Amino acid sequence: MSRTPKDWGKLLIFYAIFYTVLAALFAICLQGLFYTITKEYPKWQMERSLIGTNPGVGFRPISEDTAQGSLIWFKASDPDSIRPWTKLLDDYLAPYQNKSLLPGGGKNQEMCDFDSPPKPGRVCAVEVSKWEHCNAENDYGYSKSSPCIFVKLNRIFNWVPDFYDDVNDLPDDMPEELKSHIAQLDASKRKQVWISCRGEHPSDREAIGPIKYIPSHGMASYYYPFTNIPGYLSPIIAVHLERPAVNRLINIECRAWAKNIQYQGGRDRSGSVHLELMID
Repeated sequence: MSRTPKDWGKLLIFYAIFYTVLAALFAICLQGLFYTITKEYPKWQMERSLIGTNPGVGFRPISEDTAQGSLIWFKASDPDSIRPWTKLLDDYLAPYQNKSLLPGGGKNQEMCDFDSPPKPGRVCAVEVSKWEHCNAENDYGYSKSSPCIFVKLNRIFNWVPDFYDDVNDLPDDMPEELKSHIAQLDASKRKQVWISCRGEHPSDREAIGPIKYIPSHGMASYYYPFTNIPGYLSPIIAVHLERPAVNRLINIECRAWAKNIQYQGGRDRSGSVHLELMID
């Protein structure tokens, strides 16, 4: 049955009103959603978030070429070979070195220690002067076949570590070298998220050589929790591989230690990170 111009007019008005109301309802719902979202903190935190409560472990430098995965491969005697790696570290560490790159020029940062946690609304600075050998002037050790790898924890809003600070309650699988380090510290300085790295397999442990952790073996309690205060920088540890074997692939695992960091190796890795090192 054909419609008259009047019928078409009524139909047009109906759909115009229908879609206007639909758009208005969508806008109201969207506005309601925006009212529940803030830039200061996530709506869903900890157990209720997709990230969960188990922080991942990351490392730098990591290649921008996804096909290369977690492999760090360079020839120490070739500046063109090490430059991509040192450039990656320069870029990543720039906010640590230059406070002007931080929100507000890093004015929220202050020096902290175990007796002086940050004041409300402020965050602890990361002391780059303590990185020793692991700096740009030394090519982060890459030109001397003794590379530095920077290890960090991924951020989880409001996550607070449950520390291994009792020498009588350390896990059996914790490296003996780390246990000895903890035991030598004053009890007031044991509230740290400990980091340990080792060769993943027996042959890798022989090849990796001595390891130095700079500025220390752990990430101090005063950096936690992360609450998105402007100027916050994640604590990082420079893992200095002093004399790794050359001309062979070394599989390395770095692990974080806290009572509320669950560890699992293999494909479903958690609480640790895997990387490979190859020095020609």
